[in-house]
Amino acid sequence: MGWWQVDADTLARSRFLVSPYAETFASLRLLHTASGRHPGEQAWLRAHLPGYRARLAADPVTALLVRAGLGRDWIADFLTPTPLDGEDFARAAARVRATDPAAARAHLRMSLGGPLPAGLDRDDLPQRAAALLTHVWTEAVRPYWSRRRRVLEADVVARTARMSQGGWAAVLDALRPGTRWLGANRFQVNLHEYPPRDISGAELLLVPVTPRTGWVSWEEPERQRYALVYPCAGPLADEHARPVPASLGALLGRARATVLVLLDSPLSTTQLTAVTGQGLGSVGRHLRVLRDAGLVDGRRAGRSVLYARTAAGDVLVRAAAGGGLVRGAGDVPDQAAASRRG
Repeated sequence: MGWWQVDADTLARSRFLVSPYAETFASLRLLHTASGRHPGEQAWLRAHLPGYRARLAADPVTALLVRAGLGRDWIADFLTPTPLDGEDFARAAARVRATDPAAARAHLRMSLGGPLPAGLDRDDLPQRAAALLTHVWTEAVRPYWSRRRRVLEADVVARTARMSQGGWAAVLDALRPGTRWLGANRFQVNLHEYPPRDISGAELLLVPVTPRTGWVSWEEPERQRYALVYPCAGPLADEHARPVPASLGALLGRARATVLVLLDSPLSTTQLTAVTGQGLGSVGRHLRVLRDAGLVDGRRAGRSVLYARTAAGDVLVRAAAGGGLVRGAGDVPDQAAASRRG
């Protein structure tokens, strides 16, 4: 397993950071594997995978670069610059573009674990990588960035609440498979057999992304910054996982029904605001109505209140999903419910 030695100063300087570049690189990895794990990712892949594959088919050098750079157990370092505070996508991509060509080839040899293919023995690899990532950002991430940023910020709120209950160990244990606080100032960052790294006194950044992926990166000796990129909580990332039955929307109003359906797992008002795109005041009003009706309940977790459906709320949602609520003549079932009925 790979682990980092940390100290009190490192934990004191640790913090969360949202990065549009990290989100774009995570999306590139999802396009490369084409293995969406939940309906939201699958819908996104259906929309953007054909264009991505067509671009690589027209540019075999870049296609070879992607395969080499993503590697199997190691990502070429120049593709994953450690995020900076307030850095937009363009500035991060400029850092990739400015990579020394010889360094980029060395990083690719590391990710390949062997010699560089003849087709990659050239000096324009950083420019090609930046151009592809810019394409992914422009076509497949930026149109969704407003919502994705809200989701990522909501994930940070949830992790911060967890820290107020269980400290940094509780946060680090739950970031992604393979991360674990080992005790004795040791933080396991992955399951690979890499030598331990002493990052005592360094700055540790925790960077959420919406695709189900993650990696680590660092910059040394100049800045002593280390980053662990992790997937945000599934209930936040998957906006398509729980479609709202039309009959339930007709009964409660679609916005309120959306809140009720999402609460099959506990969420805070901040998280609900991120997922639904509704205003904080609107979400609060819906929660009050649902709580007064006995359909949801709330419990305090640190400084936040987490809401979840009650047994009565579960019965109502299941009845609506199964067609148990009577629809009026003008009601049209949503597409997901119709497909379930075959």
